[in-house]
Amino acid sequence: MNRGTIVLDGWGIPHVRGNSADDVAYLQGYSAATDRAWQIQVEKWRSEGRLAEHVGAGELPWDRFSRRARLDDTARRCFARLSPRTRRWIKSYVDGVNAALAGPGPRASEFEALGCAPDRWRPWSPLGVFLVQHVLFGTFPNKLWRAHVTATLGPDAVDLFAFEGPAGSGSNAWAVAGDPGTGRPALIAGDPHRLLELPGIYQQTRLSCPEFDVVGFAFPGVPGLPHFGHAGSVAWAITNAMADYQDLYLEELRRRGDLVEAREPTGWAPVARTVEHIAVRDAHSETVEILETARGPVIDTDRGSGAGLSLRTPARVDGDLGFDALLPLLRARRVDDVAAALRHWVEPVNSVLVADSTGAVRQLVAGRVPVRDERCRREPVPAWDPRFRWAPAVASMPASEVVGVAVHANDRRPGDVAELGADFCPPHRAARIRDLLAEGTPAPIVHVDTHVPNATLRGLLDRLSTWDLSPAAVRLRHRLLAWDRRMAADSADAGAFAAWRAALARRLGAHPALAPLRAPSRYDELFSPWTDPATRIGLALDGVVAGLLRLGVDAAPAGAEALEEVAAGPDPCTWGERHLLHPIHLGVHPAVAAAVAGMREQVRLAGDNDAVLATSSVPGVSDACWRGPVARYVWDLGDRAAGGWVVPFGAAGNAADPHFADQLPLWTSGALVPLPTATVPTDPPPFEEDHAMVFEEQLPGLGRLTLTVLDPASDAGLVHGWVTQRRAAFWGMLDHSVDDVRETYEFVDGLPTHHAFLVRLDDRPIGLFQSYEPDADPVGERYPVKPGDVGMHLLMAPGKRPPSGLTVAVGAALARFLFRDPAATRLVVEPDVRNHLALRRLTLSGFSFDEEIEMPDKRAQLAFLTRERFENLYAAPAESALRSGR
Repeated sequence: MNRGTIVLDGWGIPHVRGNSADDVAYLQGYSAATDRAWQIQVEKWRSEGRLAEHVGAGELPWDRFSRRARLDDTARRCFARLSPRTRRWIKSYVDGVNAALAGPGPRASEFEALGCAPDRWRPWSPLGVFLVQHVLFGTFPNKLWRAHVTATLGPDAVDLFAFEGPAGSGSNAWAVAGDPGTGRPALIAGDPHRLLELPGIYQQTRLSCPEFDVVGFAFPGVPGLPHFGHAGSVAWAITNAMADYQDLYLEELRRRGDLVEAREPTGWAPVARTVEHIAVRDAHSETVEILETARGPVIDTDRGSGAGLSLRTPARVDGDLGFDALLPLLRARRVDDVAAALRHWVEPVNSVLVADSTGAVRQLVAGRVPVRDERCRREPVPAWDPRFRWAPAVASMPASEVVGVAVHANDRRPGDVAELGADFCPPHRAARIRDLLAEGTPAPIVHVDTHVPNATLRGLLDRLSTWDLSPAAVRLRHRLLAWDRRMAADSADAGAFAAWRAALARRLGAHPALAPLRAPSRYDELFSPWTDPATRIGLALDGVVAGLLRLGVDAAPAGAEALEEVAAGPDPCTWGERHLLHPIHLGVHPAVAAAVAGMREQVRLAGDNDAVLATSSVPGVSDACWRGPVARYVWDLGDRAAGGWVVPFGAAGNAADPHFADQLPLWTSGALVPLPTATVPTDPPPFEEDHAMVFEEQLPGLGRLTLTVLDPASDAGLVHGWVTQRRAAFWGMLDHSVDDVRETYEFVDGLPTHHAFLVRLDDRPIGLFQSYEPDADPVGERYPVKPGDVGMHLLMAPGKRPPSGLTVAVGAALARFLFRDPAATRLVVEPDVRNHLALRRLTLSGFSFDEEIEMPDKRAQLAFLTRERFENLYAAPAESALRSGR
């Protein structure tokens, strides 16, 4: 089956050309898994809380949080709530990922280094990847810091640190409305800021089919272009709206054996509890308790009060992330189409700018913000107090037409986002962009503007008495006051300012008035970037200097001491020599680690936390840049080719690829790559195979067994021939037509909890295999389901003379397939009590019989096979080759 092609432009940027929207999704998934296999697999393992299993104990803090926050379960819930059309589209993407991961293509070097392989993606895995990228992008970690400040310095000190934490700000976006009189088209430009990860968090791509042709930035592992796209006649871009939509609740918990109860407004109520085991590479596994109250999952314990901390988010509460917006977004033609698509969006909450070829521009907010007490926006609140419940409604999202220019820079904008959050960035970035645009500055030059206001720190310098300073310190003070306030990479004055600022931050951090902040953290180490006092003081230095007087402290002595320290030392180097690129990478392969180390030692950057070019560092901790613009773009609505884009490193995810970091010099200098027009063909992926193979094993003396995903359209006739034979009476489909069979398995195919596969022996179909999650099936209503239970059905159709022992061998192989998932601990079957042949085979296979249960269509014998018993009875054949886990 020919679904289309993937071609690359001269920068290695993929252009996906499909015959339909579903084909585009398949090809996009195939492209992502071909080029970014390691990156997307790491994010999938993070969503499942399984990264330590493959990488080691250093990833345990994340895995604990992921499981406690129930990210994978939330992704599964959200997938199940999607429209059937969106589910099919996302499943096509997952099918493409799985086809690439299971194919014969080269593996990323990281897999080779660790001796592991990617495993099979589930339909909801893209939603899990998206959750991983954004769950810490919201506001709740700031509330942990506020609670720490309140507990150590008192509530009046909280405002000293009124600056977003390490994940929340720095992005810019602006729109210029078109002018019909002059023919000037509308334009959108900007640069999202996040952690500078390698490979990059955004993947440049072009998606086209007869329905749409869109260029934009994709999240590897997620279909579509949710944040930035240019569809020809319409374009859109987002920044963080700084809205507060995540709440933390202090949970009073009590225990009675394995029973856990939470204090509610009306008394005590049971808490959902499970225990999971996190496998750890080269170490013992770790047990983690998973609790969920009526508010949400308990993600941590406040070690000061002993209270549990539950996290409440719209996605978990509503079972909705907003992915029903993604496909309509690709099909949009005008600003109203984009606005209509984004009404489905949930989280993160984004400020959106949209423009189209008519010249119209609109700004709006996309996402859900709960209505609740204002205290919820500031700190963890008591779960048992009814005052802090969420109202059933959500805040209305403002939208307005833009006349002239609109600038979004994570700033507080009355009538737009000001009422939706508590913390916003200072207004100077947005004001600086407006000034530059008013001067006619081209968008690429705006992107790399390095001017910083530094009003507070300059004010501190200005009021230092020269009588109390050494001559060298006086000269340094005059030099800093005369400096042009541009954080240019080659500026020695900017380097001197950075040296003084860092010394000031360290001294303030050591000041007795702020010493209580250094009390041991009450929260999990995962949250240390948000709760580390040195980091928070460095990031909020202006606020700390301006606000210390409220604590009875004057920052001037520390400022003078910092001047003396720098003046007495060697001549400060340039800002670029201090401000080196520090990309984040899970360095498990020596060649990749060496490439990253080279960047950290050699790439000198301009910009600063407060500049439009917000290349972030932490004064007093490190001047290395770990966060900055992860993309830049110019969307011209008159001529798409007149715009441009760039990413920090390159389009490729493989360090050996020439496009791995070929955009880095352009990104550093502020240049843009042309948007794709002409393309260079590459070898198309092998699409002649309609069925995605998920499992392969050589059965000694019998042949090669494979498991492929059942295609309801093409396989209905084959399956109909099996299920309508008298020997298949217990399958319950004797009177089904071919259409009935197709519709049945189309329904199964649309369920995230049920799966159907064809069993083949040496490429000859010999059976139908189904797996399911018992708690999402009628059987789950008839026995106490345990975590790790996996249901299975097997219909064998091997022909008239099957080889001896085939059914038992196939059953054992399928059990190995299911137990490949480390979360699976027990297999569940429920054959008809009259099916004596099946019962005998289950006995031979090691199943233990339980009670008989009444199912809607039969009286069934419940039977179980635990992982431990299976492993005692069976060993994987020596020639086994598992192509992919479940």
